[in-house]
Amino acid sequence: MWLLGLAGAALFTFLLVRQGAPQVGAAFASAGWAIAGVVIYHLVVPVLLDALAWWALFPKPERLSLWQLFWMRWIGESVSTLVPSAAVGGDVVRARLAALRGAPVPTAAASVLVDITLGVFVQIGFTLLGLSLIVSVTGHQGFIRPTLIGAVIGVLAIIGFYVVQRLGMFRFVGKMISRLANADDWHSLVHSGQSLDEAIRRQYARRRGVTGCCAWTAASLVLGSGEIWIALHSLSLHATVVNAVILQSMVLTIRSAVFPVPGALGVQEGGYVVIGNLLGIPGDAAFALSLIARVRELILGIPGLICWQMIEARRLWRARLATNAR
Repeated sequence: MWLLGLAGAALFTFLLVRQGAPQVGAAFASAGWAIAGVVIYHLVVPVLLDALAWWALFPKPERLSLWQLFWMRWIGESVSTLVPSAAVGGDVVRARLAALRGAPVPTAAASVLVDITLGVFVQIGFTLLGLSLIVSVTGHQGFIRPTLIGAVIGVLAIIGFYVVQRLGMFRFVGKMISRLANADDWHSLVHSGQSLDEAIRRQYARRRGVTGCCAWTAASLVLGSGEIWIALHSLSLHATVVNAVILQSMVLTIRSAVFPVPGALGVQEGGYVVIGNLLGIPGDAAFALSLIARVRELILGIPGLICWQMIEARRLWRARLATNAR
């Protein structure tokens, strides 16, 4: 992880020097207060829509409020973007927070796993939409073959992940660990895995919840390109909905493909520069677009991490007080 982070930092530095640090800085500074608009838009639109997608998966008797899932989603995204956890740490955190707020543990974990599975499936469709748009706009076909190969691999992987979820993968894993450990303390994993498998099957059986999750996720991906449109407009570039959707879909695809790199450092900037050049966006301005996204991540992510640590610290403090009282 650290080696990948250092490689990403090196790539970031190389691209910054190549595009010209003064030119990139001037382009970024020209955005001005529009950066605040990007931050507000991201919080109000994509994060809220992602929370609605997660909310749709909960059965009504076990469903938390939309407000609770909204701030959990915000904290989870903060962890995924700022903590070197291969972009999965945030999903673990939001499942934990949902359980701490009263959702049954199997339901909380199952909702996150199903949300991830459906989200990847919808994102593949969004990638293909961006690919078709970039071919029609630029006529450049060099992305078609690798993107289609990646999409096919992604579809096969997500189908495989779905199948093993339906077959009861967590009970099987728990049983294997229990046999290897050969200890009574580990036998509870079998029951826990079975409960999680049953919760996952129940959520997939709720067709309305699955449809709602996919619809809200698709809306989040498409409307999320609005923040790129705001950034393009602030930099006095060719701000069109098509260009914003292309950049959003391609950069998200690149970030997903290189998820082991912490924060996709350097890789995201390279994606903006390459795709931006195809759309006629100068390299320094394309790099500035990525910096605007980085600043948005910091402005929203740092308070999210602080909030998460405060929740965990308060819980730990209460546990210690209870122990001392006994």
